[in-house]
Amino acid sequence: MKSRKPEDVGEVRVIGIDIGKDTFHLVGFDHTGHRVLRKKIKRLALKATFETLPRCIVGMEACMSAHFVSRMLRELGFEPRIIPAIYVKPFNKGQKNDYNDAEAIAEAAMRPNLRTVTEKSQDQLDLQAMHRVRSRLVARRTATINQIRAFLIEQGITVRAGRHRLQSSFEAILENRRDEISSRMRSTLLGLYGDWLWVDERIKALSSEIEEISRSEENSANVMTIPGIGPLISTAIVAAIGKGEVFDRGRDFAAWLGLVPRQFSTGGRTILGRISKRGNSYLRMLLVQAANVILMRPHRWDAIGLGPWLRGIVSRMPHNKAAVALANKLARIVWSILRHGKKYTVVGDETLGAI
Repeated sequence: MKSRKPEDVGEVRVIGIDIGKDTFHLVGFDHTGHRVLRKKIKRLALKATFETLPRCIVGMEACMSAHFVSRMLRELGFEPRIIPAIYVKPFNKGQKNDYNDAEAIAEAAMRPNLRTVTEKSQDQLDLQAMHRVRSRLVARRTATINQIRAFLIEQGITVRAGRHRLQSSFEAILENRRDEISSRMRSTLLGLYGDWLWVDERIKALSSEIEEISRSEENSANVMTIPGIGPLISTAIVAAIGKGEVFDRGRDFAAWLGLVPRQFSTGGRTILGRISKRGNSYLRMLLVQAANVILMRPHRWDAIGLGPWLRGIVSRMPHNKAAVALANKLARIVWSILRHGKKYTVVGDETLGAI
């Protein structure tokens, strides 16, 4: 790209923003592809700066505060485009620096067929934050439990697998093995157990709040009528994709979740491998868990309208492969429910709720 004087921004067509914690780097191009803007600004000066610029396309990578910046620019009359980082990378050239990153974002934003990230509302961001906090707390609880088990094994004490088994026998172990466990180790174990109980309460509080939201939010309530899907999955999906407008069909949503085979085709030959595992790993994990719940209850398959299809895949696939295939089908159903604003129904039967 050729460049003109940085202050000549009368015909700017697209601006790329490299978003930082305290500073933003802007690079803009006009309709002929010449660079007409190259500027570094403070975060607090973002609104004042863009108020002086002509209305145009503004590209930014999907990162922290991108949705906030996008909403602010849209209110000013700009056309913001949030671009996944993987789609910006091919346009990077030269050394790695903020201005080159902003230039690559601007070039990517000009591509007419580039898939962008849907701008999230504040409610979606709030719900997504709740899920991320809950996920972190669950991981912290698991780490705490594993550490308690490890310390007990160091004392020659093993407990059967399962969180509830350890919790129900923990106090009895400390009492019965009082002579074998030192007072210092006992104090350490009690401290870890206290951490475990505190995290448990935080998880329960967040889960209750998420469940309450799922009942009051229309899209979440509709998604929960799908077999196997409850408050946690429905709210996570709505927080991530809203009504699914960014996807043209259910298969695109399943592909975004990484639930379709990885393709390596050439010369007219279609070569499919394992699932791609691209996109949102959290949603993929939740949908696979829902699929496993359904597979554990074959007596319900006909009632939920999936009996013949499920018996067919179970007869010819290993369990894990069947679970992924069912998760793919659930993802497509979810997209259809969100796009059409309807509930899951079975022909000849009433609307069914989540298992």
